[in-house]
Amino acid sequence: MTKRKKKLRSESIAGFLFVLPQLLFFAVFTIYPIFEGFRISLYKTTAVENTFVGLQNYITLFQDPFFQKSVLNTVFLVVVVTGGMLLLGMIISLAIFDKSPRYVSFVRSSIYLPVIVSAVVMGMVWKFLLNPANGLVNYYLGKASSGTINLLGNPKTVLWVIAFVTIVASVGTCVIMYVATMNGISGEMLEAARVDGASKLQISLKIIIPLVKATTLYLTVTTVISILKLFVIIQLLSDGGPNNASMSMMYYLYRNAFNYNKKNIAAAVGVLMFIMAVIIALPLFASMSGKEDKK
Repeated sequence: MTKRKKKLRSESIAGFLFVLPQLLFFAVFTIYPIFEGFRISLYKTTAVENTFVGLQNYITLFQDPFFQKSVLNTVFLVVVVTGGMLLLGMIISLAIFDKSPRYVSFVRSSIYLPVIVSAVVMGMVWKFLLNPANGLVNYYLGKASSGTINLLGNPKTVLWVIAFVTIVASVGTCVIMYVATMNGISGEMLEAARVDGASKLQISLKIIIPLVKATTLYLTVTTVISILKLFVIIQLLSDGGPNNASMSMMYYLYRNAFNYNKKNIAAAVGVLMFIMAVIIALPLFASMSGKEDKK
């Protein structure tokens, strides 16, 4: 074995040893729970025995109207929050990315501040603002409509409120990533478009938005996964109510696991959420990698 091959081999071993702790951490806390959750979902556990029941837990789930409601609510939140975050993040980023560095830094910091604030604190603040008795939001809405308005107590508005709070709390991430990507676009290309008489709207639609598509795909996947796991805001604002109007799949899982002690049902919900995330993420990542290969 030549010295060069020995050196390459030693570097490969050293690199593997550096990533080994992270691989072990990933295997123990991510890979193993996935398989263990799937295994648990195939059993019915009681105080005295653990009985294999196959797909019966999944059949029970799909026959449960509360679970059906939670799926519809989760799909609603995924669509509204993901679409709202991407649209609002894109609009803000297009408006500020070519401004002075100090202005851009100030806006990014201001918008990103809710992201670094604890979700518990954010939920408590909005719970206070939306309080039907003395909340600031409901106070002004009540004055405008000459009556008491309880947005969190109305089944028709509670999901919209949760979606709005989630967007406000998370849109900073979109702005940070979009602005960083837009700053990498060639200034000469944008200047040439302006010289040719293109308006800012045309430059945005024809040049900037297509060039940040990879970022959009990445943000779509990460946002969908985070909404599937949405829990704290729902618990603090509505506790799944009123009348299960804001019950999500994650909250349904929590109630079955910790309130009703039905860990097998909860595991089945977790498996279904994992499958949903994979079904959504794989095509998007495949699309992104396919476009990179063409380049």
